[in-house]
Amino acid sequence: MQLDLNLLTVLDALLEEGSVMGAARRLHLSSPAVSRTLGRLRAVTGDDILVRTGHSMAPTPYAVSVREDVARLVRQAHELLSPIRELNLAELERTFTIQCHDAVAASLVPVLVGRIQQRASGVQLRVLAENRVDTDDLRHGRVDLELGGGRPTQPEFRSEPLGDDRLVVAMRADHPCAAALDLASYAAQPHVVISRRGRLTAPIDDALAAEGLRRRVVAAVATVPTALQIAARSDALVTCTAILGRPLIEAFGLVARPLPIESPAATINCNWHQRYDSDPAHAWLREQVRASIEEITAC
Repeated sequence: MQLDLNLLTVLDALLEEGSVMGAARRLHLSSPAVSRTLGRLRAVTGDDILVRTGHSMAPTPYAVSVREDVARLVRQAHELLSPIRELNLAELERTFTIQCHDAVAASLVPVLVGRIQQRASGVQLRVLAENRVDTDDLRHGRVDLELGGGRPTQPEFRSEPLGDDRLVVAMRADHPCAAALDLASYAAQPHVVISRRGRLTAPIDDALAAEGLRRRVVAAVATVPTALQIAARSDALVTCTAILGRPLIEAFGLVARPLPIESPAATINCNWHQRYDSDPAHAWLREQVRASIEEITAC
């Protein structure tokens, strides 16, 4: 049998008010409309619900027995359909999963964890490395946020640019090109390319080709730390982002020099699924990510 759950709302009002007229006023309906609904309730339950006693109406034993349950169900329905949008950070307990490039993790995550713990100590952060291939983790909710250079094109995803990060060239402090790096010297040195898919070329190679130059790539590695470790032990140069790469460049005792050719800055994107658009906790997380990026870039 298909039930009209609106009957519960009218039943709750009838039991609270004890009359058709009172229930009608409470629900902003006409008395005939409520009277017709009372007739439907009687047909569904097989009980009179309210019976006349002189000039008033009294609930039947059945009505008395279900009064609290009906009130509870109606209250729960209102709560379910009117979720609380105010976020209580002191009581927030949730684990967020962020997937990002290792350079983003090295620069952003320490700042982000600090901000979160100061404001919502019940929040945990799970940080995953980028996959070598595209996955459906964002679509299926296994990942809350993706941070990096990529930007999804499907309409079910949201994407917000957090800022731009120019490219620099990392090398040993005693590298022959540390004092001065021109375009010819840049092309002549060995290079390590950072590519999660193992590609041996990058957009910078097209810019070099336009100048009639070609660099020698000795390795393609998936992570920035691996690339910088190679640079620390050789004459290899690593082209990476300036702001996000800075903590790792400094950690390996390397220096960064300006890229000696025009190249567009790398955009840092924050991607999420549309299901989280109206989630206050998720919106707060995105706000903390934005604030962390601003803190890093201000240094």
